[in-house]
Amino acid sequence: MARTTRHSEAHARRTEEPAPTPDEVRRLLRERRATAVRGAERALTRRACLGTLRERLALLDEAADVHDLDEGSDMYGDGVVEALEDKVAGLLGKEAAAFFPTGTMAQQIALRCWAGRTGNPAVALHSLAHPEVHERNAFSEISGLRPVRLTSEPRLPTAEEVHDFEEPFGTLMLELPLRDAGFVLPTFEELTEVVAAARERDAVVHFDGARLWESTVRLGRPLDEIAALADSVYVSFYKSLAGYGGAAVAGPRTLVEEARTWRHRYGGTVFQQFPTALSALVGLERELPRLPEYVRHAREVALALREAFTGTGVPWVRVHPAEPHTHEFQLWLPYPADVLAEAAVRQAEETGTLLFADAWDRGGPDLAYTEVSVGAAGLDWTPADVKAAVARFTTYLPPSAV
Repeated sequence: MARTTRHSEAHARRTEEPAPTPDEVRRLLRERRATAVRGAERALTRRACLGTLRERLALLDEAADVHDLDEGSDMYGDGVVEALEDKVAGLLGKEAAAFFPTGTMAQQIALRCWAGRTGNPAVALHSLAHPEVHERNAFSEISGLRPVRLTSEPRLPTAEEVHDFEEPFGTLMLELPLRDAGFVLPTFEELTEVVAAARERDAVVHFDGARLWESTVRLGRPLDEIAALADSVYVSFYKSLAGYGGAAVAGPRTLVEEARTWRHRYGGTVFQQFPTALSALVGLERELPRLPEYVRHAREVALALREAFTGTGVPWVRVHPAEPHTHEFQLWLPYPADVLAEAAVRQAEETGTLLFADAWDRGGPDLAYTEVSVGAAGLDWTPADVKAAVARFTTYLPPSAV
């Protein structure tokens, strides 16, 4: 009898174990997705940052092609870091550039330097700009800046909005492309008009160019001609260029010299940064020339996705922008985010094909979107491949959702 009672009690404890919380479910799904990304035999998007340590270290196998590895290592920003700064300044047509460990630090410092020169700490930007959405109010909490929002529309601010804004601002910050609106860009003519409107207000212009590298196709101009519109430009080395991290601010030499002083004060003058600097130089050599090809292929992929989902009977689908402005875009579908995320992971786990590598975010009731990025791994995907993968993906959606 005692043995039976103990067995019953143990069984009761097992059955009474609490179900996982929503946060635990999401965490487990993230872990499964990361495993699926690394293990997929074929992936439309394969972000370098999700590779194994061995795969990431292999990036430096090409370092000897971009820099003399027999020279002394860098210390506090000299050597290979200076070489990277000179390379970036030349590509962007600016007098000088300064390397930073993060883009968040880089932009805060650049904009506080401009605020000191203009005497106005107000920074005019889009409500979806990276500092407003992803940096925990760092502009105002740390750097004494005051963000003012020009618009919330899912596009870049217009010249009229800049010209007619109701209060003075010292700096206009434009994120090119605007990631959270769908990696959208203006035309070059529209961009020129927006910059002119800021100049009429005696404001300086700063480009948040974390993804500026891939903007040349849409804007139809080389990097230096685009950058010439701005007084200063920030660029990232790990997003489109697949480096280990890091960023740079390019602009007038006097601004860059002051930015280096503030970099030291912010704790950004790191003792040695040669792995990150070398990875950035490799990215500039290897990935930068390929970005236009990625953009063009992304447009083919976007069209194939739209046609494929429409053909499967999905009630509604949207690719945004309809013709991608860069090699990245949004895909919207009328299902809950967790349903789509589970379908994407199961497809990879069971077939070895990963169609959607990024997270799905809620866009409204029973509405979600993901970001699609087309890089080197995606170049092998034909429209027929995309459509076949979509057809299989929809089989993992609940019957009531199709």
